[in-house]
Amino acid sequence: MDKIKKIGVLTSGGDAPGMNAAIRAVVRTCAFHEIACAGIYRGYEGMIEGDFIDLNARSVKGIINKGGTFLKSARSNGFRTKEGRQKAHNALKKAGIDALVTIGGDGTFTGAMIFNQEFNFPVIGIPGTIDNDIFGTSHTLGYDTTLNTVVDVIDKIRDTASSHNRLFFVEVMGRDVGHIALNVGVGAGAEEILIPEEDLGLDRLLDSLRRSKESGKSSSIVVVAEGDKIGKNVFELKDYVEEHLPEYEVRVSVLGHMQRGGSPSCFDRVLASRMGVKAVESLLDGKSNFMVGLLSDKIQLTPLEKAIKGQSKINKELIRVSDIMTT
Repeated sequence: MDKIKKIGVLTSGGDAPGMNAAIRAVVRTCAFHEIACAGIYRGYEGMIEGDFIDLNARSVKGIINKGGTFLKSARSNGFRTKEGRQKAHNALKKAGIDALVTIGGDGTFTGAMIFNQEFNFPVIGIPGTIDNDIFGTSHTLGYDTTLNTVVDVIDKIRDTASSHNRLFFVEVMGRDVGHIALNVGVGAGAEEILIPEEDLGLDRLLDSLRRSKESGKSSSIVVVAEGDKIGKNVFELKDYVEEHLPEYEVRVSVLGHMQRGGSPSCFDRVLASRMGVKAVESLLDGKSNFMVGLLSDKIQLTPLEKAIKGQSKINKELIRVSDIMTT
């Protein structure tokens, strides 16, 4: 407690709903414990350049409901170099910053871990990514909001699919994991869900769509994670289905970055608040090189190295539920 007098907070990597709420929690926890807090603009790039702003409890009013991150986010090639990290360390020391809270994904945590190893600088990570692909937490910031956003969009797409008797492929984010696709597919009642963890195969997909047609379904929704392996991309899937099932009129909707935007859900706001408090108080307790995460509804610490190297696992029971629901 005596050692740390000022904590810096930054957001890095892809933005996620709830990041502003987490910044707010960090700043207000610092204020509660009567220590200073500095916001670092543009992630590690801003850290190298010394782009800091002093924050207090009033500085973060009115941001809990806003998506994105008011501190901005940026990739930093400079921070990948020892010279860049040295500049960042010098800037932090010059500003009197004694510890860091970094909000982001595995790239953010990798940078924080290396920085800690090189300079013995206290760091705690908060997982902020819509993909939910970080080991050591059941939910990352932004994941719940994204699920709600995507389900709402798919509900709207189903309206037009039903009106025109069409098959829609809806591509959602998830380059390496299918958490978003699996959950929204079940939640929105999709006829099929394609995720990287389960190789459905083109033949099975065609069989499923034939069965849907034979059972009397006049329209279908197939949710596709962007990292699914059965086609080079969702447009190739469309062409393949149209070639082999000409009775289907197929459309593609790639949701893209709209999944990252929007006001965070209540769940994400509460989670961000809990994580922000835990991050600051962990630093004040002398802990470093950890990520805060939600496990069994408790905020717990996971070593950054484990968070980076570990793999989040897809919910096998939910896959079974999905198979039953698409009967």
